[in-house]
Amino acid sequence: MTNRLPDISQRKAARIAGFGWLIIIIAGIFAEFVIRMQLIVPGDAATTANNIMDSEWLFRISIVSDLIMLAFDVVVALALYVVLKPVNRSLALLAAIFRLVMDAILGINLLNLIVALLLLRGADYLTVFETDQLHAQALLFLNAHSSGYDLALVFFGLSLLVLGYLVFKSGYIPRILGVLLIIASFGYLIDSFANVLLPQDEAIITMIASILIVLAIIAELSLSLWLIIKGGKIPETES
Repeated sequence: MTNRLPDISQRKAARIAGFGWLIIIIAGIFAEFVIRMQLIVPGDAATTANNIMDSEWLFRISIVSDLIMLAFDVVVALALYVVLKPVNRSLALLAAIFRLVMDAILGINLLNLIVALLLLRGADYLTVFETDQLHAQALLFLNAHSSGYDLALVFFGLSLLVLGYLVFKSGYIPRILGVLLIIASFGYLIDSFANVLLPQDEAIITMIASILIVLAIIAELSLSLWLIIKGGKIPETES
């Protein structure tokens, strides 16, 4: 006779998803907006290179923060599946898969930051390049990281779209949270495709990105806090 570990309950999964998503929001904002946006100057390879080398430890911390974010995101994907599979198991699984695809892309995308750092550290085998060439190549990889983020967020937007529908139909999570997630999903999708299709129109992209950030923070933070505060009262439902 074998002893089987019991599956995690919806209530525990809800709390895990809430706390995990809150950590994701904090880690993501810290890495991208608190650190990298202060170091990377768009179009200025030399200043960007100097900023990163002067604050190399901070730049490395941003990479670690992203790794923490991705690790918790995998946990949140599983926890949300447990919470929402009674609504529709197939759609809950689809939302989790979309999220995991995003995590895979973002994990590989971190290599762009590491390569940029390797270029700026100036190893012996890089002496064949001039300093300005190294700076330009480093900025290229930093820009590639930004583009990789845009691609990954397409799958996150799709995940939020399915997740929003499941929340709306659940009956045990406020419908307004589902509506907010669906709105945020379209924000991510519009912003990501705008960055791919309209690279020359920086004003439009900046405006869309600003709106996206506000919508995403409101939707994601609202759901994470609700799961933390009210998740323990979700009625246990047979899936």
